[in-house]
Amino acid sequence: MHTSSPDSALLGIYLNDHLAGAIAGTELAKRVAESDRDPSGVLGKLAHEIADDRAALLTVMAALDIPVRRYKAVAAWAAEKAARFKPNGRLVSRSPLSRVVEFEALRLGVEGKAAGWRTLRVRADRDPRIDAGRLDDLLERARRQIDEIEELRAHAAAEAFGGDAQPAKPSDLGGATWTP
Repeated sequence: MHTSSPDSALLGIYLNDHLAGAIAGTELAKRVAESDRDPSGVLGKLAHEIADDRAALLTVMAALDIPVRRYKAVAAWAAEKAARFKPNGRLVSRSPLSRVVEFEALRLGVEGKAAGWRTLRVRADRDPRIDAGRLDDLLERARRQIDEIEELRAHAAAEAFGGDAQPAKPSDLGGATWTP
């Protein structure tokens, strides 16, 4: 077990990397919510929550006096915009594959976000600047988001490739284990 003293420079790099992912994820979630047919409103709610989670990360960074590295934020924003140009087998209309890829990217992003919250949660036990209760809430929300996104992903995959929608349940935030 490694228990050396924490390096605030490394934490700054780590949290700015997570912020870059949060920026890209927020943009992707907004775009998916705007372009997908979703009478239930789940996508709009997810997009709003993902934006709130980005704000929560900024709050933690401010509490820890970690400056935002604008170049990473701009790069993440531009990368999400550039990803929109991937045609996924269609040039004129939206491909059903796009929905699958977008939901998979959202799920990966939320799983990464949850890992970041878990990392901060460990530090919160010894750093009073970090609100442990808020992190617990954010982790619970991430678990729910993963389950909701997985449901949407499974239905999009069934629509694109045929077969039955079989979402992986429950969310496994501890690893990559999945059994059919």
